[in-house]
Amino acid sequence: MLPLLTVTLALCAHLTTAAPVEAVQVAKSYQIRGVVAPIFHLYLQSLPSNSAVPVMGPESGAEMFQIGSTIQSDKSKLFLNIGAASTSYKPLSFGASGNTTAWGLEGDTIITTQGSSYGRQLNFLACARSGASGYYDVYLQTGSDTPSGQTCSNYQTLHLPCLC
Repeated sequence: MLPLLTVTLALCAHLTTAAPVEAVQVAKSYQIRGVVAPIFHLYLQSLPSNSAVPVMGPESGAEMFQIGSTIQSDKSKLFLNIGAASTSYKPLSFGASGNTTAWGLEGDTIITTQGSSYGRQLNFLACARSGASGYYDVYLQTGSDTPSGQTCSNYQTLHLPCLC
């Protein structure tokens, strides 16, 4: 009986070991959306008044994105990049080059990959945009800091539509 138990435990230990997530280019373009309030069914897009500013906003302005180690808008051809910051929330911006090559997918969830300088991160911070009702600034969240004086919701995740 003991050899069977040893084999079973070894098999179970093998099955519970998670494989690393790799950045894989998705075959087509997708919208990127929030799934929890306050950004439930809001979509990643450029702020209408400034194409370099990524926001979560209404579906009518949703952009389609090519997703791999970089994230690129089909509409503007701009890339989603993570900016440097001393805080645990990192600003996002759209730029002409894909400086951030840390993006990946875990199922339908947008993440930064384990091997990147950010490590595996799947949480974002969404802050109501002052003067632009219905839009939220979005930051990569690597800790629990939030911008002073802003109304923010932490531990948000960003997803593709159903990959069924």
